[in-house]
This record gives sequence, C-alpha cells and structure tokens, in this order.
Amino acid sequence: MRLKSGCLSAAIGLSAILGMAPMASAQETIQMGAVLSLTGASATVGEDVRRAVDLAVDDVNENGGVLGKKFEVIVEDSAGNATSALNAARKLVNVDKVPVIIGEYSSGITLPMAQFIVKEGVNHINIASTSVKIRDLGETAFNLIGLEDAGNKFSSRDVYDNGMKRIAIIAPNNAYGQGVVEGFKPEFEALGGEIVSEILYTEGQSTYRRDLQQMARSKPDGYVYTAYPQEAAVMNREASELGLHNDPWYGILLSMCLSDTPADIAEGQIGMEVGSLRGDKGEAYKKAFIERHPEGMKSSYTGYAYDAVMMTAQAIEQAGSTDVAAVTAALKEVGQDFEGVTGPISFDADLQRIDPPYDALVSKDGEVVRR
Repeated sequence: MRLKSGCLSAAIGLSAILGMAPMASAQETIQMGAVLSLTGASATVGEDVRRAVDLAVDDVNENGGVLGKKFEVIVEDSAGNATSALNAARKLVNVDKVPVIIGEYSSGITLPMAQFIVKEGVNHINIASTSVKIRDLGETAFNLIGLEDAGNKFSSRDVYDNGMKRIAIIAPNNAYGQGVVEGFKPEFEALGGEIVSEILYTEGQSTYRRDLQQMARSKPDGYVYTAYPQEAAVMNREASELGLHNDPWYGILLSMCLSDTPADIAEGQIGMEVGSLRGDKGEAYKKAFIERHPEGMKSSYTGYAYDAVMMTAQAIEQAGSTDVAAVTAALKEVGQDFEGVTGPISFDADLQRIDPPYDALVSKDGEVVRR
C-alpha cells in the first residue's frame, strides 16, 4: 500500500527539515547506497530493512527531495557473504560515487566492507552490526546501534534476573558470536551465574542436533543463544523435537533469532534486542510501515535504517552538495541532536551513538513484543 503524500512526514516534521523544494527531473538524482542481505541466511531481515529504506526514500521525495532533486538509495545485495558485500561496496564507491553507504547486517560482513568504505574516504553508517570492533573503523564511520559490550551487560543481568543461573550458551563462530560469548561470560559470572556449556557453531549447517544434545548433557537450567534467522529456525525446531524447550530459552537479539521460526515453536521465548522504536515518531513510523506491509516488521533494525536514510538526506541538504567531506561534516552536525524514530540520536567524539536503547522482549501470540 502506498502512503498518501506527507502522511508520515507530517507526523515527524520532515518538511521542516528538508523544505518543499520543487522536484527535478528523474535523471537528476541525489543518491546514497545500502548493502543489505536480500538473499542468503539473513534474507528475511534484509528484506525487512529494504522496506524501511523504501519508506524513507518515498517520504523524503514526497517532501521535495534533496537539494530540489529526487532522492534515491541504490540498494545492493550482499547475498549474506563478505565477498559479495565488498564487491557491492566497490560498485557504490567507484561507479555510483555515493557519499554515504549503510549496512550490512552480520558483523563478519560489515567489518571488512566498512573498512574498505572508510579507507576510500566514504561515509559508512552502521545500522545493525553489534561487534565492538565497529568502534575502530575510522574517521568516516558512524554507528547508530548498541554494541556487544553494552548488550552483554543488559542480557546477562536479564538472564540472571529471570532465574537462569546455570546456562548453556551457543553462538555463531564469527566475529559477532565470539564477541557475544566472550563478553557475556564475565558479566554473567560476576553476577553469580555459571556457564556449564559453551558452543560456537559453524554457520550454514543443515542440522545442529549434535550441538544441542551436547548442551543438554550439561543439564542447564536455561539456554542462551544467538543465531541468524535461518539457522535459528533449524535450532528451534530441533530443540523442540528434543524436548529442550521445556526449559527456558533466551535469545540475544531475539527478533533476529525468531524471524524465521514458526510462532508455535517461538511462543514464550524471552530475550533482548537493540531498542527499536521510541516516542511519537516511532509510533508514526510503525503505523506507516504497517499500512504498507500489514504483516508488520520482522526485526528491530528497520527503524535504524529509516533514521540513517533520513539523517543522510538532511546532511546532504545541509551540506548543499554530495561532496563527501562536506557530507561528513554535516552528518556530525546532524548527529548532535537528531530526533529519530529510534529515539534521540547524538554521536560522541568517536561517532558512536550515546546511550543507545535496548528492549527486553517475549514472543507472544505470534509477535515479539516488549515485556
């Protein structure tokens, strides 16, 4: 369903930000880039984020575009692997010559891709990856999302407070998963908890039954996991078949873990997530998203993508051009007090978001909602 002109922007005041300049011809466009997992193990989340990007672009253009021209996001598919993501980034940098690129999703893909983008002097905005190595990407790397160190503090306390004192934990054997396990363990043990089984799984397997059985042998009083959507769906199905869902399950980044898992299997799982939507602007965004996609959002990352696109549009307008250095300076200014759909956004000196939000969640009646 297509939004009526200005329906979302009226709610969030976009016209005051971008003005109402007349639209230019279709050939004269202002462009930015996005690299998303539209195919592969995280395709459900990638498509969810693409929908948010489209919503933001339409809203910008319904309010005059940018610099009096049509605004566009060139979306490239990472196919869920680092090589394809890097090739996509090369195209966006060298052929399309965009000043800003957002994405990817998996930290193991985002990090090498973003390192290339920043090395080329182009701006990167992280909207989904949580590895603490995101902080070290460099001078043109902006981050909108909470990273693993803050997330591990939140999740370890949440697990402990929910009565799980002896837990088995499983995560992917990559930069993201290693960071989760290495960061969660000391936080949880400092609270008095014990990790009785620890597994880093190999991605892309058709079954995880052996890993799950190994975890079960440790007789935990709860299971903590984080996994990409398709792999999590296999784990959840097999855990259910093995009777492991009789004990509590806690998902770190729960919406990611459950986006491909059937509702009956997911029912009752709890977990945490980077905070999604906040305030009146968040409600207006949610309403607009559901008007267009009645099935709703599959992840918590759509709001971050929307905010990244809107911040970029405002920065280019403020810079008066797509010159990369000018846009970098403008993004820093925009990111001092930006009212986004994910809440207020301000960057610190390292271009990291100050006080990023987190949510405690539960899967209930086919939806992942706040507890």
